Amino acid sequence: MATYLICYDINKEGEAYRQANKLLTDRIKELFQTWWHHLDSTWIVVTNLSAAEIRNALRSYIDTDDELLVIKSARDAAWHGFSDQGSSWLKDYL
Repeated sequence: MATYLICYDINKEGEAYRQANKLLTDRIKELFQTWWHHLDSTWIVVTNLSAAEIRNALRSYIDTDDELLVIKSARDAAWHGFSDQGSSWLKDYL
């Protein structure tokens, strides 16, 4: 299993943003049993899928003017300001 960082920008406003964001985040939760989400448009997931497979699985949930970035974690990380629960997850999976 590998850890991946998923980042996205949905370029809509108001209700259109909320609806698009909900569809995408629901799909991420459906695809990945182990995930971390403490930043607005950033997720960390643990999976056997490749970065391209993750991108392809999420691609239909964003429009052509939105952005999606999937990066395999290099396991070198530092952070600040997260709850004990958030920090614990990062220590366990990064």
